[in-house]
Amino acid sequence: MANEQNTRKLEFELPADVAEGKYSNLSIIAHSKSEFIFDFASMLPGMQKAKVHSRIILTPENAKRLLLSLQENVGRYESNFGAIQTVGPKGPVGGGFA
Repeated sequence: MANEQNTRKLEFELPADVAEGKYSNLSIIAHSKSEFIFDFASMLPGMQKAKVHSRIILTPENAKRLLLSLQENVGRYESNFGAIQTVGPKGPVGGGFA
């Protein structure tokens, strides 16, 4: 039974309006004991207000899985293309998360 679960194929349906995606240059993360809330927004230069385009709510376990998956994928990206530079409050920060 466990072997059957590991070999099942998972299929996804990707509607056209979702497939085009949304651009986000700002995210806000909040949490409670039972969930993590991720708001993805875009902020245009000179504007005073960011517009939230998507809100994703995850269980703590799935938030941790997302973290591990992002760490793995950022590592692969940096192996192929070099370190991603981020800007912290005091200037550029090397690879990893700021």
